[in-house]
Amino acid sequence: MKHFFFLLFVLFSCSVEARQNESALMPMPNNIVQGQGASFVVNPSKVAIYVNDSQLSFAAEKLQSVFLDRMGVEIQVSESSKSAVRLLIDSQMEGKEHYVLEVDKKGLLIKGATRQAIFYGIMTLDQLLLGDVCQTQAKKITPVKIDDAPRFPFRALMLDPARHFLPVKDVKFYIDQMARYKYNALQLHLTDDQGWRMEIKKRPELASKEHYTQEELKDLVEYAALRNVEIIPEIDVPGHTASVLSVYPELKCTSADSIEIEVGKTFNLMLCAADEKVYAVYSDVIAEVADVFTSDYIHLGGDESHIDSNWAKCKDCTEMMKREGYQKPSQLMIPFFNRIFSMLKQHDKKAVLWCELDNIYYPANDYLFPYPKDVVLVSWRYGLTPTCIDLTHKYGNQLILAPGEYAYLDYPQLKGDLPEFDNWGMPVTTLEKCYQFDPGYQLENEKQQHLLGVMGTLWGEAMKDINRVTYMTYPRGFALAEAGWTQMEHREWESFKSRLYPNLSDLMKEGVFVRVPFEIVKRDIR
Repeated sequence: MKHFFFLLFVLFSCSVEARQNESALMPMPNNIVQGQGASFVVNPSKVAIYVNDSQLSFAAEKLQSVFLDRMGVEIQVSESSKSAVRLLIDSQMEGKEHYVLEVDKKGLLIKGATRQAIFYGIMTLDQLLLGDVCQTQAKKITPVKIDDAPRFPFRALMLDPARHFLPVKDVKFYIDQMARYKYNALQLHLTDDQGWRMEIKKRPELASKEHYTQEELKDLVEYAALRNVEIIPEIDVPGHTASVLSVYPELKCTSADSIEIEVGKTFNLMLCAADEKVYAVYSDVIAEVADVFTSDYIHLGGDESHIDSNWAKCKDCTEMMKREGYQKPSQLMIPFFNRIFSMLKQHDKKAVLWCELDNIYYPANDYLFPYPKDVVLVSWRYGLTPTCIDLTHKYGNQLILAPGEYAYLDYPQLKGDLPEFDNWGMPVTTLEKCYQFDPGYQLENEKQQHLLGVMGTLWGEAMKDINRVTYMTYPRGFALAEAGWTQMEHREWESFKSRLYPNLSDLMKEGVFVRVPFEIVKRDIR
């Protein structure tokens, strides 16, 4: 019976006049022109792949796997520039991720200025074949030209192995999926109150029982880079530091002298801003983090620091405050981060920090702006992203957008959905709400120029394994991918809804645990 219904689906797909080759595109490309005339026939005895640059070897392998997976044909790589399938580096094209994909009856061309652009062209081709069921089964590709580039240069997801450790194989599995949807950065939250997940050879006692070795992380960085994903490490300071304080209790404030620290159960403690030993430890840490990760950036956290219960009551910190001429203990963030920033600069790295504007933990705006202009900030607090945009525009900082109301993918996707862990008191972020996200907030172009892009965060309190992580990511990860890539004039909710179904089905076929968004299906109940 199930084969009968599948046959009906295929027959229906082949008979409708809609543009079937657009039906699985995710995110939607920014310029599509449907071609005319006969389709390109992928005959393995006549078709080969040509690449004009050795750096495209991985792209060629990926393209081979696309043809094999979608059409069941094995295509060889040829040295002939007259091959029907060509992957070309074209240095005259503008934009690191700008690609052109052209199909006509004679062949297939994907070109771009970089290997990253070529890779994205292949990902788009894969979705063309996924959506155009009948043509793909017939080993044909419908004529089309796609000239595409992203709206924003930075499109990220964030994993939190500090709270629940994720093995390397699972992180690689996650990277494989995010690369398909043109995400190009993965932030790894490596340290928090619940664990320290990176080996530091000069400070081996820091690492939790479950952690990544430096060799594992270097391998992960290389694996991600092949798939155009930059891994940005996050080492949280000065709060979220119970894991380091459990090893070095002497680094905490004098106000916490009587507190016994238990990893995962002790919260709200901070590193002492006045203790030189703090800077000695983090000098060693940052040196090794900088060596392992090739990204230009290291995320330093900087959020949710309980200054009033730590620095404000610490004998050493209050003495430092007086010595430096500060009026409030929150101003100690200035010398604290200046010391940490100088460590990054020694290793040619730049800082990323959460854009902290809330006054729950300390009086707002005592030290926050202006940040050094080379510090990238990330908006996150619910409802405060427009303020972050205004302030970063005013003071010249670049901004990544991860607003809680749109991009916190650890929030429930529907009321009552997996309610066993009520994270953050939990607002609900539905798929439709996530899709409504306009990272430019309808601002004029001049006020959007400092916006780097978007990031979806998956804080790990309730994510004990990779299945829960992917369940919370997809399908909302499709919506966020489109927010980062596709210009607003090419985004439309009804179109998105239709395009997500083949992608969800394909992810499930690959063994990805996803949430089926049953609530968006319109039902006419009589």
